[in-house]
Amino acid sequence: MQKPIKEQKMIIIILLSNIFIPFLGIGLIIPVMPSFINIMDLSGQTMGYLVAVFAVTQLLVSPIAGRFVDQFGRKKMIIIGLFLFGVSELIFGLGTHVSVLYVSRMLGGVCAALIMPGVTAYIADVTSIKERSKAMGYMSAAISTGFIIGPGIGGFIAEYGIRMPFYFAAAIAFLACIISIFILKEPLTKEQLAEISANSKRSNILRDFKKSLHPSYFIAFVIVFVLAFGLSAYETVFSLFSDHKFGFTPKDIAVIITISSIFGVLVQLFLFGKMVDTLGEKKLIQICLVVGTILAVASAVVSSFLMVLIVASIIFLAFDLLRPALTTYLSRAAGKEQGFVAGMNSTYTSLGNIVGPALGGMLFDVNIHYPYLFAAVIMFLGFGLTFIWKVSLAEVDADTIKIG
Repeated sequence: MQKPIKEQKMIIIILLSNIFIPFLGIGLIIPVMPSFINIMDLSGQTMGYLVAVFAVTQLLVSPIAGRFVDQFGRKKMIIIGLFLFGVSELIFGLGTHVSVLYVSRMLGGVCAALIMPGVTAYIADVTSIKERSKAMGYMSAAISTGFIIGPGIGGFIAEYGIRMPFYFAAAIAFLACIISIFILKEPLTKEQLAEISANSKRSNILRDFKKSLHPSYFIAFVIVFVLAFGLSAYETVFSLFSDHKFGFTPKDIAVIITISSIFGVLVQLFLFGKMVDTLGEKKLIQICLVVGTILAVASAVVSSFLMVLIVASIIFLAFDLLRPALTTYLSRAAGKEQGFVAGMNSTYTSLGNIVGPALGGMLFDVNIHYPYLFAAVIMFLGFGLTFIWKVSLAEVDADTIKIG
């Protein structure tokens, strides 16, 4: 079913919309959360737990979701994920007790665990090796764009009611679910799914983790963790750091994040594919890690608004290029095990998203510069690991990897 991207624009657009919508939904609720906290009389600690339970649920479900994507098909998991996302947003909007909010966030974690590997595997199935990096760049741009425009749309919708952004997110998720049911087709035949399913049934979570330690995957998965850790730690303290050190207003911070994000999206859309063709995934990953390390340190010493904007724009770009470069490499290495690789990708991302903000917050309380410096150390260690990453794509045959 592999065809040039230009010959299957509708399918690609629907897939990108399906990954865009959950991240748009997350962004939609950002402007209303302070008011929502006041209405529900919630503490900051409770809100932290609500964020954590999403990441923990995604972490626990991701390995299973990856196997389900290989066993039951990409389309089914995408549709179930979108439906659950709609339900989770609806529950959050209707919730009047904190226990209901926890249920909503747990469902949201399940949704993320299903949609991410489902869309990633589907794109890998329908694109050629040559065009896969471009498609993965589009997917990463869709994620970033959801984050960018979500808060703005959410702020506008909130004028009609503090719970309206949640209802809107639920509505577009259900709409995307219905469209996907009728337009998307399973990219693999029943015979192909049966073959992959037979292999998946002999697997389990522990074996999946063990398989992720194989040289073809392990360094890439570690760097996935490094990326998630560095980005989440950096983003978690960015607004606090900017406020404490520079006295930036919320508007100043919003301008920096918006400009940085738009810059990253444009580069992903128009230059990422060419950069991979010219440099290759590994070299691009190394460059991004070096740039991230240097600019994480620079973030602790710059002082003017313009310099903060420039540093933030470039470091966010490095993170934005790392994600699709790693995803492209892993999809090439995966062979027919796209679901497994996409699921473990989500797992290692979740680990980074859990550990990064927690350590970042703890270090910030000690010294406001420490989160950036520690993130720089982690990224530099990730860069060092790439030098023992000796398995070339030409040597990788994921179908022959048998572990356990």
